[in-house]
Amino acid sequence: MILSRVLGTAVSTVKHPVYVGRTVLVCQPVKADGRTKLGMSFLAVDSVQAGEGDLVVVAREGNAARQVLGGDDDPFHAVILGIVDAVDVG
Repeated sequence: MILSRVLGTAVSTVKHPVYVGRTVLVCQPVKADGRTKLGMSFLAVDSVQAGEGDLVVVAREGNAARQVLGGDDDPFHAVILGIVDAVDVG
């Protein structure tokens, strides 16, 4: 699981058919403070109606993404699993 901040939406006019009707968001991994960037941004399919600026938990592994979104051979690599309300460290 990766803690990430949603930067925005990715839009494509030509895409694999399994992405039709799905929202793909740009996610920036962050540290527990929710602000400090940690690595490069990536794309994830939204399953919880997240939006720009939301702090989210992402599964960045194909099998987990396919289990949440359905489809055995679909080319999903990352999926947003939840919107984070708060992070307590300690």
